[in-house]
Amino acid sequence: MHRDSRIALSNQEQRGLTVTLVRVARRRVRPKRDRTIESELKFRLTGANDHRKLRAMLRERGAVNTAHYREENYRFQGPGKSTRKTTLRLRVLNGGPQGVLTAKGPAKFNGGVKTREETEIDVRDTHATLDMLEQLGFQVGWIYPKRRSMWMLDGVAVTLDILDFGWFVELEGPAGVLPEMARSLGLDPNRALRDSYSVMARKHQQKKSPTKAPATPVVTPPAEGQQP
Repeated sequence: MHRDSRIALSNQEQRGLTVTLVRVARRRVRPKRDRTIESELKFRLTGANDHRKLRAMLRERGAVNTAHYREENYRFQGPGKSTRKTTLRLRVLNGGPQGVLTAKGPAKFNGGVKTREETEIDVRDTHATLDMLEQLGFQVGWIYPKRRSMWMLDGVAVTLDILDFGWFVELEGPAGVLPEMARSLGLDPNRALRDSYSVMARKHQQKKSPTKAPATPVVTPPAEGQQP
């Protein structure tokens, strides 16, 4: 014999239960995380001598060398239209297993400064992260290495980067201070690059020129009080 095990509730009890469930559901909904706005200027340099000039200027101005590492960058292609406007990249640091997963939105430019939304998370196991992303439908489009030395100067991150297709410097910080910071390091903000490293790496791997922009030499600014 089948017995109905349902419990009959009064109207008042039903209303109380509904309110309780709604409150529980609301508590379980996590607020959206604020996305970071990344602002940067990136320059292609003429070679190792430009990195030496920049290091000398950074040391003279009291900059702190906060990190030095190598990366393997995995650039992903998404499974559907909703992911086409987002750049997803996994950086494996110093051979792993730790790394950083980065999602970036479309870029906007103002006075040469590139600005876009960025969300980053540290990952403890890059191998598991790769497997998970592939199970979700993301495919590795291309891979490229990078060596990076990071300095902090007056709230701006100055990174000296070496890739298979050239020597670069990147300034990242508040958009309003980046052009003047670039000029103080002997760089012309009007000659900043528009392409990302991943785009340039893809062009390089396809046997194309990574960028049409000419290399920018570092011109050491005159000492304070001297005429240029």
